[in-house]
Amino acid sequence: MTSTVNYFTAADMLALAADYPIGPAFLARFTVMSRDELRALQEARFRTLVARAWQIPFYQRHWGAKGIEPCDIVGLSDIDKLPPFDKSDIMASIEAHPPFGDFHGMALYPPGERPPVVVHTTSGTTGKPQVLLYGPKSREVQNLLIARFYLLQGLRSDDIVHSVYGHGMVNGGHYLREAVVHWTNAIFLPAGTGVETRSVQQVAMMQDFGATVIVGFADYIKYLADVAREQGLEPGRDIPIRMISGHMGREAVEMLSESWGGAAVFDWYGVGDTGAIAGQGPDRQGLYVNEDAQYLEICDIETGAPVEDGQPGDMINTCLFKDDIYPIIRFNTHDVSAFRTDPAPSELVLRRIEGFLGRSDNMIKLRGINFFPQAVGGMLAERPEFTGEFICRATRDARGRDEMTVTVEVRGAADTALEETYRALLRRKIGVEVDVAFAPPGGLVAQTQIEARQKPVRLLDERFEDPI
Repeated sequence: MTSTVNYFTAADMLALAADYPIGPAFLARFTVMSRDELRALQEARFRTLVARAWQIPFYQRHWGAKGIEPCDIVGLSDIDKLPPFDKSDIMASIEAHPPFGDFHGMALYPPGERPPVVVHTTSGTTGKPQVLLYGPKSREVQNLLIARFYLLQGLRSDDIVHSVYGHGMVNGGHYLREAVVHWTNAIFLPAGTGVETRSVQQVAMMQDFGATVIVGFADYIKYLADVAREQGLEPGRDIPIRMISGHMGREAVEMLSESWGGAAVFDWYGVGDTGAIAGQGPDRQGLYVNEDAQYLEICDIETGAPVEDGQPGDMINTCLFKDDIYPIIRFNTHDVSAFRTDPAPSELVLRRIEGFLGRSDNMIKLRGINFFPQAVGGMLAERPEFTGEFICRATRDARGRDEMTVTVEVRGAADTALEETYRALLRRKIGVEVDVAFAPPGGLVAQTQIEARQKPVRLLDERFEDPI
C-alpha cells in the first residue's frame, strides 16, 4: 500500500501558524505575554525536544561521553550540563555514517511513516559544505519565523520582493522564497547571486518588475546599487526600493540606505541549521529573539561559560521547535553577539541582541586586540570616497607576530595623505596599527568574489591555507 504521508499531511499548517504566530497575531501574543508565561512555553517545548534527542545516536554518543543520563536533564535550568556541538561534530557524523550522518533521527520512524525530508547544504565558505536536513514541521516553522520578521519590518501584500540569496544547494534562497510565498501575499523574484543571474540582468529585472523590497546580504545589495548607476539608473527613483531586509553584519546601514535612495534597512540573524533566530522591528534598536522558538545563550569564546548581558560571546542556540528531523540542542554558531541591556523601546516581551559582530573562528588577535574583519566596513563608513568594498590580509612574520593589511576601494585619487588618514582612522577604531592599501571602484571584485558568493571574502588569512 502506498504511503499517504507527504509534506502537507506531515505538517499541520494551521496549527503551526497558531503555535508560531505572525503579523498582528504575533504582536497580540508577545505584547501581553509575561516572561514567566514565555518561560513555561519554552520549558514545555524543551522537554519534548530533549526526549526526542535522547533517541538519536548522535546525542546518545555526544552526551553519553560526558556521563550525562536522561534523568540529569529536567528543564532549561539544566541546559548548561549539555555540551555544545558545532559544524565539525556534524561533519564527523557524516563521515562516519555517510551520506547523511546519524544526527537526524530519520530511522526512528516506522516504515512508510517517515515524513518527507528537505535536503540542503551550507555554502561551504569556510570548508566542505555541511548537509542540512529539515522535516515538514521544522521547515515550515523556519518559514514562519522569517515571515514574522518581514511582516514586523513592514512587508506589504503589494510588495515585489527581489531576493539575492542563492538558490542552489544552499538553504537561504529556498526558505526565504517559501516564507514569502507561503506566509505573505507579496510577489517573490528569486534572482539569486550574481552567478545565477548576472548583476546587470538583476538591475534590469528590478526595474521591469517594479521591485520594492530587496532581501539578501548587505554587501551584494550595496553592489547592485553601484551596478544600477553604471547602467544609468538612479536607485530609489528608477527602481523604487522602499525596504531592505537582510544580514547587515557590521556594514554601515546608513551607507546601504543612501545607496538605495533612503530605503528603510532592517537586520535579521540566523544560520542554515536553525533558521531565523533574531530580527529587528520598526524601532531598529537591537534584534528581537524568537524566544518561543529559539533558546539563545551567549557564552565566552574561550571557556564556554555564559557571559553577562552586554558582553560579547559565541551565540549557542537551541531550536525548541525542531523535534521531527535533526533536533538542535546547543549548536555553537561561532557567531558573536551580545544581549542588549538598555530598556526595550517596544512592548514586546522578547529579549534583544546586538547584530552580528563577527565570527569567533574568524577573529584575528593583533597585539592583544581582538579584531573582526567584517567590522571594517562600518569603521570606514564616514569616509565619502569609500565605496563600501574592502578586504583584509593577515600575515605572520618570522617572529610569529600577526600583521594586517586592509585594502579599500575608493573613488578618485589616492595619495599618501589619504593613506595616513585611513591608517589613523583604523588605528583609533581598532586600537592597533594596520597597513592600508587602495583599489579603484570594482578593483576588489575578483578577490572578494562578491558576485559569486553568498558572503563575500573579507579576510585572506595567509597565516593558514584557506581564505575565509
